Amino acid sequence: MRNKDILSFAGDMGDELDVEIPAIDKKLSATDEDDFEELEPDSKAYIQNGVSNDAFGIITTGIDPLEITEASARITGYITTSHRQKVRLGTYVMVPYGDEDLFARIWKLQYLQEYAVDDATEIHSRRMLQSNTTDEVDYKFLAYLDPICILYEPRGKGILDRRMSDRIPRPNTPIVPVTDKKKIQTGLNIPEEGIFMGHLSVGGELVKTHAVPPTVPYYLRNDYSMGDPLIFRHMLVCGSTGTGKTFLTKNLLRQFMSENNRYKLRGSEERRNPCLVIMDPQDEYSQLFEDNPEITDDDDFKFGAEKVNFGACKNTKTFVAKINGEAYTGRSRAEQIEFTIPFEMVQNNSWLIAPVGMTELQYVGVDLLLEDYFKKPGQHTYSGFMDFIDNDITRDLYVESGKIHEASYDGIVRRVKNRALARVFDQPARPISEILGQIFKPGQVSVFPTEYITNSRIRDIITLTLMSTIVDNKLNTSGEAVVKETPIILGLDEAHRYLAKAGGEHSRRLISKFADAARQGRKEGLGLFLITQDPQDIDDTIFKQINTRVILNLSNDAAISTMKVKKEFEKRIPYLKKGQMIVQSPDNSDMVEIMGLSRCVVKHV
Repeated sequence: MRNKDILSFAGDMGDELDVEIPAIDKKLSATDEDDFEELEPDSKAYIQNGVSNDAFGIITTGIDPLEITEASARITGYITTSHRQKVRLGTYVMVPYGDEDLFARIWKLQYLQEYAVDDATEIHSRRMLQSNTTDEVDYKFLAYLDPICILYEPRGKGILDRRMSDRIPRPNTPIVPVTDKKKIQTGLNIPEEGIFMGHLSVGGELVKTHAVPPTVPYYLRNDYSMGDPLIFRHMLVCGSTGTGKTFLTKNLLRQFMSENNRYKLRGSEERRNPCLVIMDPQDEYSQLFEDNPEITDDDDFKFGAEKVNFGACKNTKTFVAKINGEAYTGRSRAEQIEFTIPFEMVQNNSWLIAPVGMTELQYVGVDLLLEDYFKKPGQHTYSGFMDFIDNDITRDLYVESGKIHEASYDGIVRRVKNRALARVFDQPARPISEILGQIFKPGQVSVFPTEYITNSRIRDIITLTLMSTIVDNKLNTSGEAVVKETPIILGLDEAHRYLAKAGGEHSRRLISKFADAARQGRKEGLGLFLITQDPQDIDDTIFKQINTRVILNLSNDAAISTMKVKKEFEKRIPYLKKGQMIVQSPDNSDMVEIMGLSRCVVKHV
């Protein structure tokens, strides 16, 4: 293309696209100067199309053909020099059709030389290192668009809707930033209300609009307009240590505890507040009971504008397991209630006393011994069971009859006769089975701290007991009404410890139970909120039931590949900063990047 053609084109489009037009070379001849046509931009048409001077550039066919198919698209845009610093991978843009808009994201950026020149030479590189006089107009800056949908208003409805990309944009149509909050939410299929999770972002920078506040809130669907609320399709928060999982989790869980947040009961139109039950291995979630003193008036305004629930959950109680030789001296200021685990609960949950590593024959033997022990009249305790099996007469009875092999019997006694078990069962406190009404109250946060317990096996027994209590009562038709008729959100930190891929009979039983809970949670009012740094260790049968996955920074390749996110998002995961996350929730929205709140809505130390 001749210099005069380039300058003529720039003069035609300069005002519209905010391009800096280079000065005309004074050495041009009079004949050359006379060849230029003075064209005024059609500013009226420009305004009528709804395009402002903020346009990034135009759709072009000068490099690649412009095409769209049912499976893919090839749409290239030229970005003007004054807007090149604003464009990033993942930036959301619109291309107007006049009556509709193409909503797209930038998936590829490219520089091409404007003029034929070899800049891969030693002379050129030295000159550039010394003077660094590269001019942006010497290069074409191209952005490749990935169509997401078409935004339109159905006739007579007066509301914005979206459909698949079925129209091709015209060449030279402006590419404009999206500054309308409603168009962004509709384009990405984000609900306009629900459980607040954060603000839409691209590359760690918040997406800004012309609204007040300018950010775009991301909500998790929490109504019955398209089925059950998504919390009952379960959530997973995963991230490496130190990436802010607890901070984020507090902010998310607090949103469910609004007085106005109520869920239906199975077979009834009655609605109740949920009970939030949290297994707290680091003694941090009891701080839901306290306000964050760092919240300012400005935070208050922003939270109110975007329907963010904040402030203390005063209806918070801490349930402390009574352990012989251990005392809870944690940070909780909420009411504390002690409980113990009665050995009676082992009757239907033999895996509570059967450690990982037993053979299948030993598990069969434990079940048989427990069944016979609980048939005996009187009180059933752990010490009583030990007296029952650690007896030569009992041993001879089972071994000589061939019910249990001699080696298996001795192995059972060695594994079940454990000091840790003696410290946790039947302690001087109320049995957990007798205080279910205090634990599972609508609108209450029930926190179970385990940090004060030094023995890991005891911590696991307490966690597994509570999990079993919830699942058994929720799934059984004869379950306790106080559990069955209360919507429950179970927050399980370090979920990989308890829901790991089956490694024995013990694990298989637990996984099977929770897989049933995950499948039926939607109709039974049970939502699992799992927190982990090792998502690859969670059993597949449970992992597949999790609809909403929140991904913070992960550096483990196995963990990243387990999440099965789109490639363009997968590459970002190791570079996510604190508070930055990717949300994968196909029943809620397209996959997006969001930024969590910089302030915790409750106390966080």
